[in-house]
Amino acid sequence: MSNKDQLATQIVSTGRDKKYTKGIINPPVFRASTVVFNTMDEMRYAIKNKTNGEMFYGRRGTPTHFAFQQAISELEGGFGTALYPSGAGAISGALLSFLSQGDHLLMVDSVYEPTRDLCDKLLAGYGVETTYYDPLIGADISKLIRPNTKVIFLESPGSITMEIQDVPAICRIAKQHNIITMLDNTWASPINCRPFEMGIDISIQAATKYIVGHSDVMIGTATANETHWPRLREHSYLMGLTTSPDDVYLANRGLRTLGVRLAQHNKNALKVANWLANRPEVDHVRHPAFDTCPGHEFFERDFISGNGLFSFVLKQGNLASVTAFVEDMKHFKMGFSWGGFESLVLGYFGLDKIRTATHWDSSKPLIRLHIGLEDTDDLIADLEQAFARFNSKLNANTK
Repeated sequence: MSNKDQLATQIVSTGRDKKYTKGIINPPVFRASTVVFNTMDEMRYAIKNKTNGEMFYGRRGTPTHFAFQQAISELEGGFGTALYPSGAGAISGALLSFLSQGDHLLMVDSVYEPTRDLCDKLLAGYGVETTYYDPLIGADISKLIRPNTKVIFLESPGSITMEIQDVPAICRIAKQHNIITMLDNTWASPINCRPFEMGIDISIQAATKYIVGHSDVMIGTATANETHWPRLREHSYLMGLTTSPDDVYLANRGLRTLGVRLAQHNKNALKVANWLANRPEVDHVRHPAFDTCPGHEFFERDFISGNGLFSFVLKQGNLASVTAFVEDMKHFKMGFSWGGFESLVLGYFGLDKIRTATHWDSSKPLIRLHIGLEDTDDLIADLEQAFARFNSKLNANTK
């Protein structure tokens, strides 16, 4: 079989150990808080093996959880996976598991805004200092390392401005200094890059997005290598972070079609992005597969494929014209998150306010699109109407 065939087969078959599925195709939903035992020996056995897929207490998980954890660990290439009630929960759970008072955190400047808020509002109160760094810094991150630097956090691509990082270079420097690396790997999903082969210690997913794929579940995952898995597992458990088995069931079901969905998202997005690149209003397209996207060369080297999420920057615009663009669309809806079957649009102003290590030119508005599974001709027609509204409002304001 080809590598593509092997991955497609792996997506379908992983996490289906009969120990968890009981022979059923989709792992059943086991809802549990209390687990009862017939004998002291049974209880002692469960306590001894509570971290090895043995039913112990509902917060530790049920076979529904264990099957999904096994699948994500295998697809990401890690050793063990912890589950959280959201992607933001996975990020906070991972960071809080390894940071303490007096530690220093290096955080990528293009990070998901709630992660920045976590650093500035929560971690700072716990005595953790954060330094933001240029996403394109590569091996020069060595210049920012301090004796108390404990974690380097990466997000590649950035979820709005889409810079792709040189993950292997940063990981090499981190390992020289015994620093833990964490990657928000949501854009790639568990199948479009291999974080542990690049040297990452902990890979995080907002499984809410492409893994679930239907915009109806909130769930996060953090997958660790063998060295860091015991601490991540135990600290997340101590924080009481857990997930509903019903949500895990839906995530596990969504996982099975991840490969074919991502392939179609990617195909659709490339068609729309190429169309946008030829629009006179567009300054440049920030799709990782385009050489106009910062760090494109790292996408070519490290990623298997793309998905439906990208941004583009306009040559000019104001609040009124961008508002006209994003409102009254037929197929693109305004909304946060992404990764579902539907197309989404968001307009961004003032990105300079959430950049502290790098400059962002806020005179050029940015629009982020998630290209769903609709017919691309319909999506392009919708965007044509959006540009007509944009130009009408822009011209009216400049007269």
